[in-house]
Amino acid sequence: MVYLCYTCDESFYDEEDLQDHLGDWGHEAQHEYARYGCDTCLATFNSDAARWQHMNAKGHVGHECRVCDNRYRSEKQRVNHEVEYHNYCADCNKTFQNTNNIKMHLNSRIHRGQNIGCPFCRNGFTTATGLTHHLESGGCRMAPALNRDKIYQIVRQKDPHGYISKNLIGWTGEESSNRYKATDRAWNGHGWACALCSRVCGTRDGLDKHLNSPAHYSILYHCPNRACNSEFKTLASIINHLESESCRFMQFEAVQRRMGQVVTSGRMIEF
Repeated sequence: MVYLCYTCDESFYDEEDLQDHLGDWGHEAQHEYARYGCDTCLATFNSDAARWQHMNAKGHVGHECRVCDNRYRSEKQRVNHEVEYHNYCADCNKTFQNTNNIKMHLNSRIHRGQNIGCPFCRNGFTTATGLTHHLESGGCRMAPALNRDKIYQIVRQKDPHGYISKNLIGWTGEESSNRYKATDRAWNGHGWACALCSRVCGTRDGLDKHLNSPAHYSILYHCPNRACNSEFKTLASIINHLESESCRFMQFEAVQRRMGQVVTSGRMIEF
């Protein structure tokens, strides 16, 4: 529908826009101000049949949304509509099933590159989670002494009030420096069984990886959102939780900006 001002003949595709126009300019409102309008130009008609006859004759069919029945006067308007309402990535010409999926896509390497640099080796990462995992796992060749335990100690120094870190009495800080290997006794006849949990791995190497993963580590962190109650064993996992915006505590961009304070800044952690 097109909404027509009968004082100046200006037409609008939104009734609220017409009402704003009437109020701003003091133009007189008519009881019957809505008419049938062309999807492409500003021509108006007294019937829908006349509108379609005009559009078919002039090739003014308009730009129809590929998801819903909405039509727009320009391709740009259609694309903007699909981006805003239908999880559409215009750069990749791809539509996603839900808001979370397109958010993950827009925050991926495809759109963000690897602009977060390691402060030691200068390797690039797409997200703060990637950088944190790089350091916690001992993967930085320029900082081989850094691991999960060392980073926790750094975080505790910067976070004495326990904003994101837990104050663990009696924690020795030796978990990530220990290396475990499964013995023949771990074979139970069906697979390689962990003595600490019910996990059964298909190979001895798989059990070794399980034993040396954070699976049985202490919980070191908690979400700063006190309404969330989520707890984490690694700094990378809490950063990933915040990046996902699942508890709506902070936006993805804010996590990226503040990540540097955790590892490189002398200031307190500020989430």
